[in-house]
Amino acid sequence: YFFLGNFAFLEIWYVSSTVPNMLTNILSKTKAISFSGCFLQFYFFFSLGTMECLFLAIMAYDRYLAICHPLHYPTIMTGKFCGMLVSLCWLIGFLGYPIPVFFISQLPFCASNVIDHFLCDMDPLMALSCAPAPIAEFIFHMQNSLVLLLTILYVLRSYTLLLRAVFQVPSAAGRKKAFSTCGSHLAVVSLFYGTVMVMYVSPAYGIPTLMQKILTLVYSIMTPLFNPIIYTLRN
Repeated sequence: YFFLGNFAFLEIWYVSSTVPNMLTNILSKTKAISFSGCFLQFYFFFSLGTMECLFLAIMAYDRYLAICHPLHYPTIMTGKFCGMLVSLCWLIGFLGYPIPVFFISQLPFCASNVIDHFLCDMDPLMALSCAPAPIAEFIFHMQNSLVLLLTILYVLRSYTLLLRAVFQVPSAAGRKKAFSTCGSHLAVVSLFYGTVMVMYVSPAYGIPTLMQKILTLVYSIMTPLFNPIIYTLRN
């Protein structure tokens, strides 16, 4: 439960980066956010989202070792090694976005000051800029795509090896036990990556604005809301 506890702590911060301001705007007549507050939200939203991808990959590795190499598991997944993996996730997440966010914040925003979204996302912000920034956009989208693709490929590889090992188990009870161990994690991975991949890997200009808002709402608020329920039902 070490990784699950850290994952739950991360999701509290992930939701906190968007929901308080969103609720304030819903309840108030003046729906506003300061320039610095917008980019601070932008930074934490994507940094914490990156950490969530990394945590899901680590949890897939944890399950792979537990099922495919149960005898080696205690010697590999020591407390020190688990702590190092968690620290690395937080470090990569927080260090990955300061430079892109800084360069985007330096763009001249001389268009409308109305953000057509309920949070400060990349495409709504770029729509307000009066100067094109193809390099900044390319770097940002490339970074997001790399994080998403590398982590989901690692998760898929881990589960491919895991399933191959599970199907070699002779007893049906043993296979059922192994599947029950992975079911909750697979549900969380499917829910999170299914929406995020559509948003940040597929071309954003091909997705209607309303659909972008719905997808963002699902992976930024609904997914963290459902995750505790999914893990509780599994337990």
